[in-house]
Amino acid sequence: MKSMEYMYAAMLLHSAGKDISEDSIKNTLTAAGVQADGTRIKALVAALTEVDIEEALKAPVFSAGAAPAAAPAAAEDEAAPEEEPEEEKEKEEEDLQGLGALFG
Repeated sequence: MKSMEYMYAAMLLHSAGKDISEDSIKNTLTAAGVQADGTRIKALVAALTEVDIEEALKAPVFSAGAAPAAAPAAAEDEAAPEEEPEEEKEKEEEDLQGLGALFG
């Protein structure tokens, strides 16, 4: 989950009371041994300008893997749906764990 590293960098800067800028995120990622992508950094900084991070951290966050209560079992004569390939599930989980999941 490469995109989570960018979020962690922003949260680390926030918790340290530092400015969340393109340079500070790039420096944080580089210090952690991550090759920073300028496009991702710009997108993150732009998205965070509209967010009160402190309030967002207080909001409840639901895991992408959390599911509502199980539905009643289907009739035995109904065919079970095919499982999604693992790669598609991982991609879907990554999509769900973007900025919206952490910063609403």
